[in-house]
Amino acid sequence: MSDLERKIYRIIYNMSRFHKNPTIDDLKRKTGKDEKTVRQVVKNLLANEELKWDNKKREWRF
Repeated sequence: MSDLERKIYRIIYNMSRFHKNPTIDDLKRKTGKDEKTVRQVVKNLLANEELKWDNKKREWRF
């Protein structure tokens, strides 16, 4: 896992612990990266099954 992947993973994990799903804008602001980069990293985390999205509960699974 790259540094940016780890950083975004930790942001999503920490925010979801308090029942708040981070938006793309939140991730952009906290990482300082552009939207295209943030979306690609989240897609990579989903593809590698580091993150999973639960549609029924509308929350992240780790």
